[in-house]
Amino acid sequence: MIFSSIFFIFVFLPIVLVIYYVMPFAGKNLVLLISSLIFYAWGEPVYVVLMLLSIGINFVSGLELETHIRAGNMEKAKTACIVTAVINFLILGFYKYYGFLIENLNTVLPFDIPYKELALPIGISFYTFQTMSYVIDVYRGKVMAQHDPIAFGAYVSMFPQLIAGPIVRYSDVERQLKKRTISWERFGEGSVWFLRGLGKKVLIANNIGSIYESIISLGIPQMSALTAWIGCFAYTMQIYFDFGGYSDMAVGLGKMLGFDFIRNFDYPYISKSITEFWRRWHISLSSWFKEYVYIPLGGNRGGTPKAIRNLMIVWMLTGLWHGAAWNFILWGLYYGIILCLEKYVLGDVLERFPQTARHVYTIILVMFGWVLFFSPSLGGAASYLGAMFGIGGKGLIDMTGFYYLKSSLMLGIIAGIGSTPLVYRKFSELIWREERYMQIVSVVMYAGIFLISTAYLVNDTYNPFLYFRF
Repeated sequence: MIFSSIFFIFVFLPIVLVIYYVMPFAGKNLVLLISSLIFYAWGEPVYVVLMLLSIGINFVSGLELETHIRAGNMEKAKTACIVTAVINFLILGFYKYYGFLIENLNTVLPFDIPYKELALPIGISFYTFQTMSYVIDVYRGKVMAQHDPIAFGAYVSMFPQLIAGPIVRYSDVERQLKKRTISWERFGEGSVWFLRGLGKKVLIANNIGSIYESIISLGIPQMSALTAWIGCFAYTMQIYFDFGGYSDMAVGLGKMLGFDFIRNFDYPYISKSITEFWRRWHISLSSWFKEYVYIPLGGNRGGTPKAIRNLMIVWMLTGLWHGAAWNFILWGLYYGIILCLEKYVLGDVLERFPQTARHVYTIILVMFGWVLFFSPSLGGAASYLGAMFGIGGKGLIDMTGFYYLKSSLMLGIIAGIGSTPLVYRKFSELIWREERYMQIVSVVMYAGIFLISTAYLVNDTYNPFLYFRF
């Protein structure tokens, strides 16, 4: 089940909201837990057991840590924290990296190790990082251990952000699990966020994503450089509006339920450096790695060589988090190298360039990065990058490229403008204006987004969500 589906919008969500709002506050976490487990089980009921196991292990670990800390036995607390971390990573590693490991062993060993490819539990990367943040923060004394298994289970399995983030650290919602503001005003604010995300996902991501799928299906030998660049641009916009739209819907659903989640995207495509881009893209993941990997490794303390080492470790792990394939690892290292160069070599040089040049530099590097990301293999990425420069395809320009340019130009312009703050800030200003007629205009616009999106969902069969596989 995904947010941008007729069943979720018209059946699942209304039923959950009605029960949630009529339930006394003492029972709201239970409603949230049950509805979240149903939401998760809708696609893969077997893996609900895995999620419940994760909830149980980390809940008990939190209580154990608290007992050791209160007794002043920090060595036992440290051991318990490490053991829990290992268990979490073993579960994640088994389901996500087991096949990748065996495949690579089979390429170097004189014999093949047979294995069965496992289906990846949806959202396992997200909820594993959430439980890890809880255990580590309890050990650090940053949060108190949760004694209510219902509240803890609701935190881990919370359906608004379970399968696509943002990665919500326990410290961000600790108080909200006990006391949160639930009102019609916040429900309205959440509805605006949800509709905004729905429009991004259905009206822009799905439509421009179908262009990318059409181009990629041609095959490299049938692509001119123009066609390859249009395909890469289409994916660049699709992944932003797809993931960003889904994250907006998650923030909106959270507000409807009384929770405040951090914003996961802040217009990353307006960035003027890769450093700025990663401050704006998938903010919750970047902050997680900074808090729980980069800083514990020593951060930028200990001199430049160690800082570079720490950055490269973080970005290799960031790539690996996204997928069990060498192209994802290279994607992470690619960004690690660029970030190190910007930090220690190019920083002052970039500042001297005009803002437009810096923006073009950033977007081109990001697009090259997305080629590594969407390609099925390193060889596929190399072939696609070659096609973008007229190597291995149908030259620089052909009629197919002109066709895609003409047919997708308007949608590309809309997506480009939509990826900036210009449109959405105007929308936000409208809905909070005191003038009655302006409020009516904004309501009509959001109602239009809802109706048009619904019409697309009824008639369109192309409605993927790219980050499901992570």
